[in-house]
Amino acid sequence: MSSIVVISLLAYLLFLALISFLTTRNKTDNESFFMGSKKSPWYIVSVGMISASISGISVVSVPGMVRSLNFTYMQMVIGFFFGYWVVAALLLPIYYKLNLTSIYGYLGNRFGLYTHKTGALFFLLGKAVGASARLYVVVLVLQEFVFKALGFPFEATIFFTLLVIYLYTFKGGIKTIVWTDFFQTIALLVAVSLILLKTIQLMDLNVFSAASTVFHSSYSNIFVWGDWSSKSHFFKQFFNGIFVVIVMTGLDQDVMQKNLSCRTLKESKKNMLWYGFSFIPVNLLFLSLGALLLLYASQNSIVLPEVNDSILPFFVPQFGTLILVCFVIGIVAAAFSSVDSALASLTTSFMVDILQSKKHNTFKNRVFVHLAFTLLFFFLVLLFRAWNSKSALDAIYTIVSYTYGPILGLFAFGLFTSYSIREKWVPLVALASPFLAFLIKFLIETHFTYRFGYEILMLNGALCFLGLWILSYPRVRLR
Repeated sequence: MSSIVVISLLAYLLFLALISFLTTRNKTDNESFFMGSKKSPWYIVSVGMISASISGISVVSVPGMVRSLNFTYMQMVIGFFFGYWVVAALLLPIYYKLNLTSIYGYLGNRFGLYTHKTGALFFLLGKAVGASARLYVVVLVLQEFVFKALGFPFEATIFFTLLVIYLYTFKGGIKTIVWTDFFQTIALLVAVSLILLKTIQLMDLNVFSAASTVFHSSYSNIFVWGDWSSKSHFFKQFFNGIFVVIVMTGLDQDVMQKNLSCRTLKESKKNMLWYGFSFIPVNLLFLSLGALLLLYASQNSIVLPEVNDSILPFFVPQFGTLILVCFVIGIVAAAFSSVDSALASLTTSFMVDILQSKKHNTFKNRVFVHLAFTLLFFFLVLLFRAWNSKSALDAIYTIVSYTYGPILGLFAFGLFTSYSIREKWVPLVALASPFLAFLIKFLIETHFTYRFGYEILMLNGALCFLGLWILSYPRVRLR
């Protein structure tokens, strides 16, 4: 069985290589690498962003979380949808008006060099760690279903995966990624749909009776209203969803870089709203799959793995060779589409925001920076393996809450005030806010029954905003 998986995977990798060749056969430069020469079709970007944002983590984590959280994740997904409206209405017009390559250029335009580089550095930290967590999931799957049988160690699997991603992205960048992500989204959705249909077949149901079974099961509960201290309370999840999208999309160079590669602001907004709406049915699909797997296990007295993220991979080999092949390719597609764009955005941000000088923005330097971030991913994945978090998706949102909070505070202060600031103190404020947020969380949870969810992101951003307001004293309005 493993040989069939390997052959199929190699065929898929050759397909990615073909796309890379076709998109880079004409001369490529930094403009095409960073922005796709601003010629990306909005509908291709929109579809491709689904798998880039969902990644391999959601494929295994979202179905698994049904066991402990039912469908309450949909409360956050509803918040996501409203967050995309905010990004399309508020942030995209600013980025297009300033004609930005890196969105953190707004901070430089509004405040100055210190703030510009502070925002970019927090993005580099948060994105590198978050993308490595996503990559960790796909490496686990590849190791278990492909390379373990071939005698490859875990480290070799990481190296092989990153080598493939590096080779098809180092030249074309966003110009290539927009198209590879489009096809990888298709591969992901086909894989999940086939697994869902196989589960329905094993339970002797059809699509309509399966939907009814899920709806009437104990897992279908979406809304939590009663216990305000619960992490799953509706208002917590809803507002968390809005702010997670604002920072992970609107204030994230990775996602916005693809949006800014669209031809016009109108097309970029259209892409953002369609992409945001698609999150609702896609996540319902994942959650429904999780509920059906749990019901199937209950009916057949199957003992499930203790870790929620292991539930879906546990069933896949039992569903036959075709499902296993599709699952591996789907997971690889999702992870590749997430990690490839992360590498491109990290390279872009480092070149544009940190190096800045045009004499440093050469093809040779870009290739070197791209390779350096690839190697950084290698070591970070090893750290995630040592950490062995029970839920990679939870780890991602926790990381975002601490690393993107200062970015949220910086942008909010720039957008909603007209004050100048004592800029040399900005890096200190940005560093202090996540530490203060953690301290407040610790003290409240130690002495009270309240439990923080991802709203730590909002607290973190608010503390950074407050620090900037203090720095603006004596407050001088900009003319």
